[in-house]
Amino acid sequence: MRTLSFFLILLCGLASCAKKPEAAKPIVIGMELNFPPFEMKTPAGEPSGVSVDLAQAMSQFLGRKIQIEDMPFDALIPSLKTGKIDLILSSMTRTEERAQSIDFSDPYLSTGVSILAGKNSGINSVADLDQPARTIAVKKGTTSHIYATEHLKKAKVLVFDNDGTGVLEVTQGKADAFLYDQMSIYQYYKKNPMTTKAILEPFQKENWAIGIRKDNDALRKDVNRFLADFKARKGFDALGDKYLGEDKKAFAAMGFPFYF
Repeated sequence: MRTLSFFLILLCGLASCAKKPEAAKPIVIGMELNFPPFEMKTPAGEPSGVSVDLAQAMSQFLGRKIQIEDMPFDALIPSLKTGKIDLILSSMTRTEERAQSIDFSDPYLSTGVSILAGKNSGINSVADLDQPARTIAVKKGTTSHIYATEHLKKAKVLVFDNDGTGVLEVTQGKADAFLYDQMSIYQYYKKNPMTTKAILEPFQKENWAIGIRKDNDALRKDVNRFLADFKARKGFDALGDKYLGEDKKAFAAMGFPFYF
C-alpha cells in the first residue's frame, strides 16, 4: 500500500507539472532589433528601445515574464503562426491582408508612409513617383513594399532586406526615392540633409498594433487591457519624451500630430 501511495503521489506531481498554468510561461515576443529607436540593441547586445520598454511594462502589468526573440521582419508572421513566438511587437502596421492570417491588438501608434527623395530628384509628392524614369527603393515585406507593388507600375522598384540600403541608394543617386514610415524618413533626412529631402506628409496613413495568433482571445484581451492602462497612465507620453523628444518638438513646429 505504501508503494502504491508513493506512485500515486508521484503521478499526481508529474501531472501537475504537465499542466503548467499558461500564466506561468513567459510570453515570447518577436522583434526585429534593427529599427531604432523602437527596436534596437545596446552596445552589449541587449534588446533596447521603445518597443522593449513597452514589452517590459506589459510584463509587469500582466505579471508574466517575457522573452524577446530577434528575427528578420518578414519572419515574424510565420513564426507567430507556427507558435515559435506569442506576440509580434515590432513596429508592425495593421493591414487587412495581415489581419487575414493573424489577429491584432488595439492600435497604439499612428503614422504613415512618407518619402525620402533625392534633393535634386524633382519629386515633391506621391504623384511624382509612378513614372517610367523613376527608381524607387523599398524594404522587403513592409507596407511601403506592398504600396509600390500595387501602385507603382511604371517606375522601377528596388526591394532591399534592410532600410539602410534603400536610403544609401537615394544618397548615392542610384534611386530617386525611398518609401518608409514617417518617423524613419525624418531621421534619415536629418542624417543626410545635403543629398536628400523629406516629404513627411503621409500619403498612406497607418496604425501600428501588436500581432497575436488567431483564436488566442485571452491573450489579445490581456494585451488590450494593458495598452488602455498604459495610455491612461501617460506611459506613451513618457516613452516619447525618452526616445523621441526632438521629434516631438520638430513635429509640433511643422504642424504634424505626434505618433502616440
